[in-house]
Amino acid sequence: MIKSITTIQESGYVELSEEEIKKLLKNSGLTKKEAEVYIFLAKHEALKAPEIATLKKMDRAQVFRILKNLQTKGFVELTLEFPSRYTIVPFEHILDSIINNKREEVISIEKTKQDLVNYLKNKRSTESSLEKFVVIKSNKKIYSKIKQMIRDTEHQLSAITTVRSLIHAYQFDVFDVAFHHPLKSQIQFRFLTELSEQNLKAVKSVLAQTPKTGFNLKVRNPDLGLKLFPRLITRDNKEVLFYTTKGTDKPEVDEVCLWTNSKSLVQTFNAVFEDFWRNSTNIQTKIEEIENGKLEPKTYVVSEITATRVKYDNIMRSADKEIIVMTSSEGLNKYKESLPLLETLVNKGVSVKIMAPIVNKNFDIAEKLSKICTVRHIPLNYTETAIIDGKHFFQFKSPPLEQEKRELIPRFENSIYTDDFEYVKKMKKSLDTMWNNAFAPSTIPLESILDLSPKPNITNVPVDGILPHLKKMPGGVADRMKVGKVTEKEILNKILTAQKSPVIPSKDISRAYGSIAGAVIHPPKDFNLPDNLVIHVYHMEKQSALGEEDAIVIYLLRKTPIGHVYMPVAIVGNNPNAHRFWKLQMAGSPAEHNVQLVEKDELQIRIHGKTLFAGWTVNIPLLPPQHSLPPACLLIEGYGDIKTVTYTTPVPSGYNTFWEINVFRAFVTFFHPSSKYSGPGTEGFFARDFISTSYPPSAQNEKRQNS
Repeated sequence: MIKSITTIQESGYVELSEEEIKKLLKNSGLTKKEAEVYIFLAKHEALKAPEIATLKKMDRAQVFRILKNLQTKGFVELTLEFPSRYTIVPFEHILDSIINNKREEVISIEKTKQDLVNYLKNKRSTESSLEKFVVIKSNKKIYSKIKQMIRDTEHQLSAITTVRSLIHAYQFDVFDVAFHHPLKSQIQFRFLTELSEQNLKAVKSVLAQTPKTGFNLKVRNPDLGLKLFPRLITRDNKEVLFYTTKGTDKPEVDEVCLWTNSKSLVQTFNAVFEDFWRNSTNIQTKIEEIENGKLEPKTYVVSEITATRVKYDNIMRSADKEIIVMTSSEGLNKYKESLPLLETLVNKGVSVKIMAPIVNKNFDIAEKLSKICTVRHIPLNYTETAIIDGKHFFQFKSPPLEQEKRELIPRFENSIYTDDFEYVKKMKKSLDTMWNNAFAPSTIPLESILDLSPKPNITNVPVDGILPHLKKMPGGVADRMKVGKVTEKEILNKILTAQKSPVIPSKDISRAYGSIAGAVIHPPKDFNLPDNLVIHVYHMEKQSALGEEDAIVIYLLRKTPIGHVYMPVAIVGNNPNAHRFWKLQMAGSPAEHNVQLVEKDELQIRIHGKTLFAGWTVNIPLLPPQHSLPPACLLIEGYGDIKTVTYTTPVPSGYNTFWEINVFRAFVTFFHPSSKYSGPGTEGFFARDFISTSYPPSAQNEKRQNS
């Protein structure tokens, strides 16, 4: 009779809980299911495979596979009777085997220690010049990487983080590595985090554990209340690690990071950090401001809604020089009722500047405002702020994004006001910097190019034939668009049940499954890049006919015999099997001769929830050839309700592609390294789920003949 786990524990051989035993078994090479079956079998007499399947409520075929694996690995044995029954190898024998194996591993490593050290040193020196991406999953691995970055730091370690991430870092002993660094007194540790009344106690607790001497730590709070994302860590201008997940209050919930040593991308994120750092306040000053119930002398919180509204309106009407406003995408809509006042102020000589994320839903009001004052596009996530005549500063408490459509913006409750000259001057400098980096909204939003919904009423569009021919955009514009033909669930079910079916791209119908995102980018003029860059990024899942792939397609407005048309001019992908397919599909367009195959660690597209990140470490030549898009990043954040759409895209090569997508509108942030720039795209979409069915010309001819 076999000893069960319970009798093993009662015998005093080993005192382990079932979870500890399960963990030990998994560390010994078993999968989770194999460990569960082993423990189940240990609690019973010898059993036949069908009996185990019945008692465990598992599929019989799965149980047979698991038992075969356990037998191969030496964890279970078969009886000689027929049909055979399965019994476990006693747990104490398993433990002895594990201990012996570990001892042998240690002895082997000790014998080859120096050889391993020399080999790894040579390998590191060889690979140090390679620029690559590494995806890091699970908090254990992420914090292990952060610890290694701290150990390798020689001069400076900088981080944009949240308070809860700082607390998690303490829980994973990350700060202990910094506190005991041999160069800790020479290294600059800089952290940007957003302080509030709610997390004040937690921040003070973290700071209290920091050594008072011999440790150079500086912590600041962003002045304009930026919601800190992406969270990132940079080291010595050599490497950067940034999160692609939004973060959670629970340290046990695993997150995902991307690490890169690409010089251009590290330079980009360093520039982002330095911009935030310049426009921030020492954390101790911010703590004192919150504890004293005010931000600065002459600064106070106005909790009474009516009083704030009256004060704001009166100061606005009395403006005689300049009004500069930063608001949210929904907040811009409130200016409908302010159009007469703004027109009066502008006629009086007042300069009115308004910044907001300009998207399809507020494009109409942005266009109307542009006829009166100056409107520019900024990224999502800034707190609503207004400065009047360089003397009066208002900051309004904004609701969460998902509540914006239901609440009046700005919310006048608990607003901040100050007329302190030095403070207003400092805040105005920050807003002026943002204004200089922002730009006017596009006259051709992405949705009019992609035709994902009815077009807004667009004016000031060039009249040289662009709009009539937008539907002829190869590989990107919908023909016979239909909304709601299939449901979101139906598309998801098709993706989940899809089976890979290898194809010959020139002959066979091929299907791809995955996610797509797109954006319109308007680089500043000094970037030496064309305006109105349309970028599509594709993340193909492994069940796609040509396999897993990340790819980028770039479109530019080109003059053609039928007028100005958005044409694909460059394609970058990391799947050799798909390389020929891209050339075939894009035949007849400039991209046919500009398909670039890269390594997987040179192009990464990661998706989490409604957020997509795309980054590349290679130069992408564009056509005309004098232009080239350097290593860069895109952050695309979906918002609002999902829409299910189906459409067909015919292209000059003769291919027809039928698309089924679940799509969000999206905010876009573009990181451009060579100019140390980060700024918003004007419009974006994020198709979280897509199925594309591509019909080559031969398949279409056969279909017509059969019909």
